Amino acid sequence: MHDYDEEYDSSEYYSEDEDADGKKNPRLKKTANMLQLAFNMATRPNGVTLQEIEQEFNVKRRTAERMRDCLIYAFPNQIEELFINDGSNTKHWGFKTTGSMSPALSLTAEDILNLERLERTATSEQIKKGLQGTIGKLKILSKKTIGSVESQIESILRSEGYAVRQSPGFKVDINSLNKIRKAMEDSRPLLAKYHGKERKLIPLGIVYAEKTYLVARDKEKGDGIYYFFLHKLEHLRESLLETYKKEDFDLQAFVNQSFGVYQGEIMNVKLSFSPELADEASVYNFHPTQKGKFENDGSYTVSFKASGEREIMWHVFKWGKGCKILAPKKLKDEYKKYLKECIDNNK
Repeated sequence: MHDYDEEYDSSEYYSEDEDADGKKNPRLKKTANMLQLAFNMATRPNGVTLQEIEQEFNVKRRTAERMRDCLIYAFPNQIEELFINDGSNTKHWGFKTTGSMSPALSLTAEDILNLERLERTATSEQIKKGLQGTIGKLKILSKKTIGSVESQIESILRSEGYAVRQSPGFKVDINSLNKIRKAMEDSRPLLAKYHGKERKLIPLGIVYAEKTYLVARDKEKGDGIYYFFLHKLEHLRESLLETYKKEDFDLQAFVNQSFGVYQGEIMNVKLSFSPELADEASVYNFHPTQKGKFENDGSYTVSFKASGEREIMWHVFKWGKGCKILAPKKLKDEYKKYLKECIDNNK
């Protein structure tokens, strides 16, 4: 490491060094590499290591050290050795949170606009409010350029519209979400009234769909995992008299087992879409496990593994007569029965 009380000779790095393959690097490429390294240091939460510099820029260890030292000299008091508790004792370097690279990382109109678009299309009231708060904070952080940013955002949004989406608008108190998060952090059960009955729940996570659900175990029902409508949980509070042992629960993997949110028997589902619907179906996101292919007759077949029989049938119906259930036979029979019941009910 250099002593920065002495004059630093940056030409040590900017001379014609050889890379790991023995090839000469032109000065322009070295400058670009230095800018990229500075950006990496500023944007990666764990900073960078010498080994990462060697691999990314294809240089030897001595050159990697020079590149690091050159940035430390260029940004005095802004780059520091980071403490990363990963058990490897490998040293990491990165910019401080208020470092000199912050102007290069400033928010653009497009960055904020993306969140504005998401806020406008959100159907969940709590997500909408949360996004509004985040957008407000980001605008404050960008207050030096916010005048021009605001005008750009407004101009773009005036040229974009969003179709009305029919979906439930159940309101969930943000305090309820905070109580659930706090209980999970403290490993404490939740006490609540649900459908008129007092419950003691072990919270496992929150799922956002057309409605918002708490995924939890009910102490009275054993080890089963259940969905609870968040807007129907009353007098929600944290139990202060006991704790529970945290488990290795993968919420996303649990959610991926079902087509919607209803859990049940996992089925090998296969759907066929007519040639008229094939192109649209081929770019549609049905399920994380889906696989699809075009058939010789121009139709498109998609298959996936999921539970949620009723929700799958509802979705098939949305596609009209151009969508057929190929498998499983049980689901196909249930769909026919369901359609007949609907027809009979409307005679």
